Amino acid sequence: MSDIAPTSVAFPVNGTEKLAAKKYIVRLSKEERNDLEGLVRRGKAVAYKRLHAEILLKADVSPLGGQWTDRQISEAFGISTRTVERVRQRLVEKGLEAALARAKQQRVKKKVIDGENEAHLIALACSEAPEGHSRWTLRLLGQHMVELGYVESVSHETIRRTFKKNELKPWQKKEWCIPAKASAEFVCAMEAVLDVYHRPYDEAYPLVCMDESSKQQIKETREPIPAKPGSVEKYDTEYERNGVSNLFMFFEPLAGQRQVVVTDQRTAVDWAHQIRYLVDVIHPHAKRITLVMDNLNTHTGASLYKAFEPQEARRILDKLEIHYTPKHGSWLNMAEIELSILSRQCLDRRIPNQEVLKNEVAAWQDKRNSISKPMEWQFTNQDARVKLKKLYPTIQQ
Repeated sequence: MSDIAPTSVAFPVNGTEKLAAKKYIVRLSKEERNDLEGLVRRGKAVAYKRLHAEILLKADVSPLGGQWTDRQISEAFGISTRTVERVRQRLVEKGLEAALARAKQQRVKKKVIDGENEAHLIALACSEAPEGHSRWTLRLLGQHMVELGYVESVSHETIRRTFKKNELKPWQKKEWCIPAKASAEFVCAMEAVLDVYHRPYDEAYPLVCMDESSKQQIKETREPIPAKPGSVEKYDTEYERNGVSNLFMFFEPLAGQRQVVVTDQRTAVDWAHQIRYLVDVIHPHAKRITLVMDNLNTHTGASLYKAFEPQEARRILDKLEIHYTPKHGSWLNMAEIELSILSRQCLDRRIPNQEVLKNEVAAWQDKRNSISKPMEWQFTNQDARVKLKKLYPTIQQ
């Protein structure tokens, strides 16, 4: 193998000899010289390999070597002395194969989207999509960056990486309850509900949250193929719509209990019958029930008068303390959270008819109630006055 040792060689400078230290010394073994001489002699190697072999043979300081200086080698082969130095350096640091190979070019890619251009891209992505398009796509954003003169060209992959770094997904939209700004009506209803949520548990005065949802029933037209090792369950793309059922959710957060009732529809009369079910069946011994629900047009005392005689309607109303969540504030209704869990855990599939729906919902309900874990509401009025300050009206002094 090559033996490396520091030494000094003479370099001619303006016709005189100047002594300088050579850091990387080439001292080849007999076997290495034979290999390099064979590579040069056969002439089958690519040109740069033959050149590097010649450089190493001439720079070799062993008794069999040429013992040429870098200047002599550069003049003989018409190359720079820096090229000779690099070949010697690769031999010492990485070995013979690396010395014969072509040096890898360290290319520094200039970022297309950087600094100011990144700000332009983010601003563009957060703007309205152009006419004829429902949303921005990666390629559409790239085209507009070029059209606006921010860049000469850009790939959609470059834009994707930029968005990933900034945690942006401009092609997505999310449905959201957006409350009105500085609304006294909103904060009044919100604070009333938040205050109710922090009352201590009292069996005689239970807190119940109520909400509604619907489930479309779907019948299979072809028998699904069951799952087996190496293959997921398969169901046909064709199906038959088989009506829609309504679900009334009564959730008692402090007790960790819920009741789900499946009905054909959700009219004012249907709601009235469910409220009587709450009063007479779910909590027959309660002195008064605190009921939190969304402010829908069917969720009023008038619906009770549509369904029952006045004495009965008044009897039911007298058992209730009703608090409405503000408009665009349904996130305050804990029953909505339970309906979301029901949808994900039980209803996220094809259910053929109402009978199966009732059985599946009842099984889910019994399982959840057996856990009997209370839901702890952490958000308070004090939190709201800080975090939702923009919803509070500004008081003119």
